[in-house]
Amino acid sequence: MNDWLLRVRNLTKIYGEPDGGTIDRTGPRASTNICSQTGAIVACADISFDLYPGEVLGVVGESGSGKSTLVQLLYFDQEATAGEVLLQAVEEGNANLLTLSGQRKRYLRNHLLGMVYQNPRDGLNLNFSAGGNIAEKLIMAGQMHVGKMRERSLHLLAQTEVPTQRMDQTPRTFSGGMQQRVQISKAIANNPPLLFLDEVTSGLDVSVQAKVLDMIRQLQADLGISMIVVSHDLGVIRMLTDRTIVLKHGRIVETGLTDQILQDPQHPYTQLLVSSLL
Repeated sequence: MNDWLLRVRNLTKIYGEPDGGTIDRTGPRASTNICSQTGAIVACADISFDLYPGEVLGVVGESGSGKSTLVQLLYFDQEATAGEVLLQAVEEGNANLLTLSGQRKRYLRNHLLGMVYQNPRDGLNLNFSAGGNIAEKLIMAGQMHVGKMRERSLHLLAQTEVPTQRMDQTPRTFSGGMQQRVQISKAIANNPPLLFLDEVTSGLDVSVQAKVLDMIRQLQADLGISMIVVSHDLGVIRMLTDRTIVLKHGRIVETGLTDQILQDPQHPYTQLLVSSLL
């Protein structure tokens, strides 16, 4: 299939000083991501997958499996050790995004990518108003018309069910669930084709979790955004995603349609994850 949106090949992140055998000494077979010889930590290694337009891909695994590192590499929050990341919208899919200049990467973050972090404080400036946070994203993408930015902010906050009369208040005064909604509004301000969601419901009350997930699902249906959803919660993965990859010690151990992964897991680790949900 040639209609892919994002193509990732052999994406690797290693902390410390590896040697030639570090990757072979780590991973699921070794039951560790720490190299016994060098002490280097292999956060993820040889991660490869394609993402298609309008698709929602789940990334699941226990704490330390490399889930968050993966999306941080794709959003340029961290620098990869090796690998190739292609985006169809950039040079017709022929440019490795990892090798682009810092200026080009910032352009991509501001125009083509969105990120919603587990902790809203990582994605919001709590000293800015809710509308000001959205305007910040719009300004970084070149928007300068104050009236249009305010109009866009009102629309997005209404779309994410944040009371618009609170637009000029700082998120510091909002509940955790409402902060998360403002962060989502900011992330989609420029209609990016690709959105990363990193454990977005962690730390929220169960009732608030359900509302946030419903909202994300509705936004995805309305806007057709492709998403990569990172979660340790298989309930979140079941509700939001079409296809899922399972990570253990920084490696993909299983991939498939989400329904198949949850109903008929093949890898022993996936079976353990699914049984812990039941």
